Amino acid sequence: LMFLFEDIINIQDKDIQKILKEVDRKDLALSLKVTDEKLKNKIFANMSERAADLLKEELQFMGMVKLKEVEIAQGKIIDIVKSLEETGEISLNLQGGKEEVYV
Repeated sequence: LMFLFEDIINIQDKDIQKILKEVDRKDLALSLKVTDEKLKNKIFANMSERAADLLKEELQFMGMVKLKEVEIAQGKIIDIVKSLEETGEISLNLQGGKEEVYV
C-alpha cells in the first residue's frame, strides 16, 4: 500500500505523538506548508500547547518556499512513519477507518 503524507490524518493520536518525537521541527513546518487545516489541526492537537504555538508562528512567518522543499520534508516524515511502522512502534491502520477494532 502506498502511504501518502495526507494519510497521517488516519493515524491514531498516540501514534502521531510517537512520530512527532522523531520528526525535525523544520521538516514538520515545511511539510505543513501546503496541507489542509484538518491535518494541521490534528498535528497541533498532538503537540504541547507551547510547541503547537511555536509551529503555528513558524508557519505564519514562513515566506515562499519551493514546492520541491515541501515534498522533500514530507518524504522525510513518510520515511519516519514507515520506519516506525516496520518496527511495530505504530500502526498505520490504513485498511480500516476510525471504527477499526483492535482485539
